[in-house]
Amino acid sequence: MNLRKWIRDIPDFPSKGVLFRDISPLLKSPEALKYVAENLLGHADLSAVDHIAGVESRGFILGMLLAAHHGKGFIPIRKAGKLPPPVVARSYDLEYGQAELELNPGEGRVVVVDDVLATGGTLQAAIDLCSQAGYRVQDAAVLINLTFLNKMEFNGRAVPSLLQY
Repeated sequence: MNLRKWIRDIPDFPSKGVLFRDISPLLKSPEALKYVAENLLGHADLSAVDHIAGVESRGFILGMLLAAHHGKGFIPIRKAGKLPPPVVARSYDLEYGQAELELNPGEGRVVVVDDVLATGGTLQAAIDLCSQAGYRVQDAAVLINLTFLNKMEFNGRAVPSLLQY
């Protein structure tokens, strides 16, 4: 399936010089959502996974979709100040600033998902945060990998994605 037809390019957003890959049109397509649900985690051993952890905010959408489709629980990885205590926090660098993620401590085996992998800062922070909070990260996946910005790997291989730019 050609998912690119449902990705909108927004130049100079959220800041000048950034080309934002907007997945909003994809989210409106039942056909595209079904394809993502069935294929994004095709590489993962889901029998070794208890939860899908999604990174705020578009990673929530994908994470919930995948969790429901595959019969797994969902864990939200949120921006600072959005979760009730106790939380574990991790600061990280973005391609256009700095941010902090938080997660409630817990246990279990997780796959971390997000919408776009740019420089890798957010995804790596989410993976590290899950481990720090007591979870075992089994795998990771993103809808879109901006391969020209990163060479990120997880478990010795490129982070799986359905689209690469």
